[in-house]
Amino acid sequence: MAKSIDVSDLNIYYGDFLAVEGVSMTIKARSVTAFIGPSGCGKSTFLRSLNRMHEVIPGARVEGKVMVDGQSLYDASVDPVAVRRQIGMVFQRPNPFPTMSIYDNVLSGKKLNAKRMKKSEADDLVEKSLRGANLWTEVKDRLGKPGMGLSGGQQQRLCIARAIAVEPQVLLMDEPCSALDPISTSAIEDLIHELKSDYTIVIVTHNMQQAARVSDDTGFFNLRATGEPGQLVEFNPTRKMFTNPDNESTEAYISGRFG
Repeated sequence: MAKSIDVSDLNIYYGDFLAVEGVSMTIKARSVTAFIGPSGCGKSTFLRSLNRMHEVIPGARVEGKVMVDGQSLYDASVDPVAVRRQIGMVFQRPNPFPTMSIYDNVLSGKKLNAKRMKKSEADDLVEKSLRGANLWTEVKDRLGKPGMGLSGGQQQRLCIARAIAVEPQVLLMDEPCSALDPISTSAIEDLIHELKSDYTIVIVTHNMQQAARVSDDTGFFNLRATGEPGQLVEFNPTRKMFTNPDNESTEAYISGRFG
């Protein structure tokens, strides 16, 4: 079941450096939320804090709260690995495991998290996940071939299939189309629309037209000045953000006057 995320007064640090300051928002279940803003403003750092991926960097820590349906992700009793199972991540560049087949790529996360599956169960999960990523018809006759043999757009959809195979409630996507051609980008955007009926999706993108096309709500991150922490300047329904933003800097960024 897709989950909502409530963020309250979140500060994100790398050592003593405050990278993102004072973020509060509610990300609705079964919706697409986009984060936009100039490079270095903290939007990807914030995205990674939603499933504790930032913690892989030594010295990284947070202050504040991230709640998923009332459960704190940063409670001392919560296992970060369990968080990442619940909140999946798709990265900027497609990253299929190079030594694995398409079939084994899809199953890789599930095998880490579950007991041994019967062959029939594994077959069903692979087909379900590839159908969910709108890739099944393209690869069903070559499941034993290397995942790296697919096109860039297909590889990204394979990574999405791998992410949804572990049955997360939230999918985070960090610029998932930046390395793709326009046709592959369109396929990923269509897939995002299809997936939001089952998942809560959060996407970081530099492509404002993409944010306008795929998202229900949009957050604009910015820096007050170089060296200052990133801040959430505005968070609103996407239609309002792109037609009548509340903040002058949001309008300046969307109109291309900076960034």
